[in-house]
Amino acid sequence: MNAFEIPPVAKVAVIGPECTGKSALSAYLADYFKTAWVPEYARQYIGNLTRPYTEDDLLPIAHGQLRIEDEWARDANGVLICDTNLYVIKIWSEFKYGHCHDEILRNIASRHYDLYLLTYVDLPWEEDPQREHPQQREALYSLYLREMQQQSVPFVEIRGERDQRQQLAREAVEKMLATRKP
Repeated sequence: MNAFEIPPVAKVAVIGPECTGKSALSAYLADYFKTAWVPEYARQYIGNLTRPYTEDDLLPIAHGQLRIEDEWARDANGVLICDTNLYVIKIWSEFKYGHCHDEILRNIASRHYDLYLLTYVDLPWEEDPQREHPQQREALYSLYLREMQQQSVPFVEIRGERDQRQQLAREAVEKMLATRKP
């Protein structure tokens, strides 16, 4: 492996609708497993815009998410925790705009994750200027669940209070790591 190659690490993507505890769960898992976690690039990108985001922003957001994921993989300690991935962009794009850019779909098909943690909408909504659909979370969750069920990727639904969510996620990651082939 040369200096520019990414070391092989297990990758866990935490996905789900807005305001379902993805970032808090990602931070917890990274701390517990003493590893790196990739923040949601869209928050930074949209936060730096001087205008409302548009559909044309989704592809640069996807590129940024993949770039920082690859960068953080170098610092991961056996497992990389990703607070979102391109499935989030895909589902959001289809929900809001009725379709998803082909390049995003190609990138989804070419990227491997060892485990998905799908966060449920049983946490209270917290206002945030970047959040848009408090009444649509259940509908969005159904889209995520259907997407995961149609893929050949392992996923675990994460529900309940904070401690229960952390335990479910931790156990799922531990199980994945114990059975993962290098």
